[in-house]
Amino acid sequence: MSKIQAKAIKRNIPMSPFKVRRVLDQIRGRSYEEALMILAFMPYRACQPVLKVLSSAASNAKHNLGLKKATLIVSEAQVDQGSKMKRFRPRAQGRGFPIQKPTCHIMIEVKQKN
Repeated sequence: MSKIQAKAIKRNIPMSPFKVRRVLDQIRGRSYEEALMILAFMPYRACQPVLKVLSSAASNAKHNLGLKKATLIVSEAQVDQGSKMKRFRPRAQGRGFPIQKPTCHIMIEVKQKN
């Protein structure tokens, strides 16, 4: 097991963590290039921020650790729930109905293949 890992985190993404988690489950444990192809062709809106975080983690590995992007695998990918944006929706007879817009934090770690 190699201890050399590069990490990238993106916080406060205005999206539900449940929607992001189904995308991260598809790329966890795969190679970097395979994960890029999967994310490019999945029909979910959550793929765009995940793709940005994945490419940032690979760039961190290349720039900070001197690893080649072709030899990387996604060792860890997780999403945590962020704070909720609280808003009010107008309803009948002048009332306000509270709605909560969820946010999430995405963390992806890449390491070199063994």
